Amino acid sequence: QVQLVESGGGLVQPGGSLSVSCAASGSIFSIKAMGWYRQAPGKQRELVASISDGRTNYADSVKGRFTFSRDNAKNTTYLQMNSLKPEDTAVYYCNAVLSVTAGGGVLYRYWGQGTQVTVSS
Repeated sequence: QVQLVESGGGLVQPGGSLSVSCAASGSIFSIKAMGWYRQAPGKQRELVASISDGRTNYADSVKGRFTFSRDNAKNTTYLQMNSLKPEDTAVYYCNAVLSVTAGGGVLYRYWGQGTQVTVSS
């Protein structure tokens, strides 16, 4: 069993900052990639940021405003969101691609339960 537990999020005014974090736990053998996605009402889920093989990628819409980091020892990722805009409002989902112990090296994708981020005055 693997769990991704998200924390953080909430309501903030435009121009403000928020942070969210995601802790992966359970029978994890190795994590290949972790990331954050978001889904706004009526829209498809989209990638916000990801870390894989030591490389960090950001969606163009958040570059320069969001910072994504990973603590390998804690299997935890952090998304610091600055200069937030109303269009950043969405449910943010943590994602991990990993192999589990005694899993034969097969990679699985796991999702967190999602956390709401609302940017509004």
